Amino acid sequence: MRATLRWAQADFRAHRGEALFVVLASAGVIASLLLAGALFGYAANPWQRVFNQSQGAHIWLHTRAGAATDADALAAVDGVAALSGPYRTAATTIESRGARAGVTLRAADVEPPQTGRPLVAAGSWLARPDAADTGTGSATGSVVLETSVARALWAEPGDTVRVTGPDGAPHLLRVSGTADAAEPRYRPGGAAGIGWVLPATLDGIARTDTGQSVGLRLEDPDDTDFIVQRAVTVLGADRVAEVTKWQQARSEAGGDDRLLGTVFAVFGLGALLAAALAASGAVGARVRGQLRDIAVLKAIGFTPGQVTRGFLVQHLAFALLGVALGTTAIALLGARIPGRIGEAAAVWQDLPGHTALMIGIPGGAVLLIAASTGLSAWRAGRVPPVPVARAALPSAAPMTALGKRALGMRVPPALVLGWRAAFPRRGRTLVPVARLALPLVLITVALVAWSTLDQFRSRPAQVGLAAALTVRSEQPAGPSDAELEETLARIPDIAAVHPGAEMAALVPGQTGTITLRGLGTARQPYPSAVVEGRAVDGPDEAVAGQGLLDLLGVRVGDWVRMTVGGRPQILHLVGRTIEPESGGRVITTTLDALRERDPQLRPAFHALELREGADPRAVSGALATAAGATLEIRETPNPADRLEPARGVIGALIAVLALIGLIELLTLIGTGVRDRGRDLLALKAIGLTPRQIGAMIVTAAGLTALVAALVGTTVGVLSGSWLVDTQGASSGIGAGIVQLPPLPVLLTVIVGAVLGAVAAAALPATRTARRRLADSLSETL
Repeated sequence: MRATLRWAQADFRAHRGEALFVVLASAGVIASLLLAGALFGYAANPWQRVFNQSQGAHIWLHTRAGAATDADALAAVDGVAALSGPYRTAATTIESRGARAGVTLRAADVEPPQTGRPLVAAGSWLARPDAADTGTGSATGSVVLETSVARALWAEPGDTVRVTGPDGAPHLLRVSGTADAAEPRYRPGGAAGIGWVLPATLDGIARTDTGQSVGLRLEDPDDTDFIVQRAVTVLGADRVAEVTKWQQARSEAGGDDRLLGTVFAVFGLGALLAAALAASGAVGARVRGQLRDIAVLKAIGFTPGQVTRGFLVQHLAFALLGVALGTTAIALLGARIPGRIGEAAAVWQDLPGHTALMIGIPGGAVLLIAASTGLSAWRAGRVPPVPVARAALPSAAPMTALGKRALGMRVPPALVLGWRAAFPRRGRTLVPVARLALPLVLITVALVAWSTLDQFRSRPAQVGLAAALTVRSEQPAGPSDAELEETLARIPDIAAVHPGAEMAALVPGQTGTITLRGLGTARQPYPSAVVEGRAVDGPDEAVAGQGLLDLLGVRVGDWVRMTVGGRPQILHLVGRTIEPESGGRVITTTLDALRERDPQLRPAFHALELREGADPRAVSGALATAAGATLEIRETPNPADRLEPARGVIGALIAVLALIGLIELLTLIGTGVRDRGRDLLALKAIGLTPRQIGAMIVTAAGLTALVAALVGTTVGVLSGSWLVDTQGASSGIGAGIVQLPPLPVLLTVIVGAVLGAVAAAALPATRTARRRLADSLSETL
């Protein structure tokens, strides 16, 4: 063992440059993987990220109007670490651009609280009005809206919204900003949204009819239920109107977490494999470059076991050093990286699972590197002790007839010899191409995911979102169906109007409920996104989402029986549609088919198709002006809103994968130049100029990258399509939502890979072409 360590130390001194490259390659790989883990945590845990950044409260207690909150008594409860509030609150209704939402306004100071602090996402926080403005009673106050309710109202910083207080009097408020909060999101018809106003503004809207809200941040989140009981006892059960817990808010965002987590888990495993291959490739290349030294060691008495242990210990030390450097760099400097990556690295430290990933990712990478290093070290132990002249061994396949013909046709020798150097033998060709193609496969899969998300925005009709708006008439003061259709017909940007109704239906056996939707008429059916079968074109026909097909265990072409209001409804499934709502557990027919069962059925809403290029906000505003306050206008929910954080993360992930691919490329180029040293000597001897030799090396690298890019993009397109469709089917939306990247984007990936290979090979090619090669033992062994 002592002799092994002394040899390892001497080898390190003799090959410091190669050792430094291995260490830096390992450090770069680990840094890339840790950044990828930070990005995954940043995108897949949006609620937890907001909760940690805002010092969120685990419990929110909402008291009835007129009930006071004893803050001192709550703070004295064992297990309560801090309070947020109490804040005076008032239940209001806010209208903007025809949309309407119930919002609970909270009185807040100009300085956000430390506990339960809203995170301003756009605009600014509340500011005190100028003295000149407060002197007039007509001054417009300001409000900060929680992000989900602001999206539902199409409200942006600078907009003016109409607020109706408990007494029914209208007030105008200017939206100063939008903010994220770790509380239950706004749901139409469900939980109210949240808005923050100054105390004076709340007094003008609801002076007396106010309740209070107080948030409790706990020392141990597992004590939530126990402390809720203590807090309700302290305040009095008759005074508490509602209690919301952090588990409730997290579960509402859980669907987003699972969806993003599933997608990014695939990227994480692929990135780990690509990174480990890149680092192990650098180690293997160094072992192959020391065959002469190994033969000398065998000649002076080293056993195969000693050689194997020497290489394994030495390169494991390099890997551990690189892992330590990469981990330390991310831990200390990751938060200082500009842009989304630095923000993710800063937030990641407070997210669950951070410590496990900081240990697991480097540990997994070290194990993979150790496995590949062990294989290379075992091969090193099998090197014969007698040096065999490399000149006695064939280094490449003979020149093919096609290559000879190309040289005879005066094809540039650099191109022909570069092709021969890039693809010498089948086995030696497949390995580097496969290793370089793996990061490109993952990059292409990321682009497929990006294009699919973009499709929900740019072409919503293809993913079951043909109607951009839904309009509901406020009854009994609202217009009749005929008057409403006449009003809608006067809006020029509305292309089609589809009356509709939704109701809950019991499945066979009455073990669950589904959504039965009647939308459109037999004369003008709704344009559902049918991906299997056909659209509705006759009586008693319907289409359904993948979630419903899975729930009932039926297929397209079957008849489905359900119970609606105690009456049976039998429909013939003629197609499967892309159904983003209700987990795909929706069956859609025409309104006429539902009227056969209930002739008195009236449309509950109207779905509006807009003309191409029309702005839904402008149409909503025009409708609100034309119909007054008698309509409730809502934007059709888009799944892309929930997955918006994934877009920036995918872009950063592509950059991380590109770095891994660059490390792999540098390793392949260095290995190729060293392995072809004797060939370069022979080529120089027969008259090739240094420029031609350099061009041959660059051509070989470019051709290898070209083939790897073609293979990587092809496999990536197929893998990405399968991944997106599988995820769509499992979520109930249904397969068929995948959108491939445009051909120019794929060509850009291929061209970028080739240009990167050419640029990376330029410096090694120049140095090799200028080197004086001598037919010595060091060049022929």
